[in-house]
Amino acid sequence: MKLFQIEEPDGGPVDPTAPGAAIGIDASSAEVEVAFSVGGNALILADREGFEQVLLVPGIAAGKTEWQAVFEAARTRAERAVARPVTHAVIVLASAPDGDTAHRMRDAAEGAGLELLHLTPATELLAAPTPALAAAMLAEDLAPPPETDV
Repeated sequence: MKLFQIEEPDGGPVDPTAPGAAIGIDASSAEVEVAFSVGGNALILADREGFEQVLLVPGIAAGKTEWQAVFEAARTRAERAVARPVTHAVIVLASAPDGDTAHRMRDAAEGAGLELLHLTPATELLAAPTPALAAAMLAEDLAPPPETDV
C-alpha cells in the first residue's frame, strides 16, 4: 500500500474567519434566483445536476423559519456553484419591507449563516436583466474586502 499527501493549492486551508463570497438573492417573484458577480459580471447560479431544487418564495408574512430555510438553500446552491464559502447577501423583495419584515429577514439570513448587506425592493435596483443579477453586483460592491497579509 502506498500513501500520498494531498495539499491545498496555496498550501493550507482558508482562514475560517475570513469573509466569504457575497451573493444576490432575488425573492421578488414566485421562485428564488441566486446570482454571483465577479468584476461586475454577474451570473445566475443553478443547482448541479442531480441536486436540482425549486426554491419557492414564502409569503411576505411567513415566519423566520420558512425564510431561513429558503436562505439556507440559496446559500448551499451558491457554495456548490462557486466552490467557496458564502457569507454575505443582498436580498431583493417584491416591495419595500416594513420594519417587522426587515427584522424577520435579517434574523432569517443570520440564521442561515448570511450577513445581510442590503434588503431592497426590486424597483430600487439598477437596470440589469434580472433583479438577481443586479443584487449580485450590488453584493459584490458592498461585501467586505478579503483580508490581505502585509
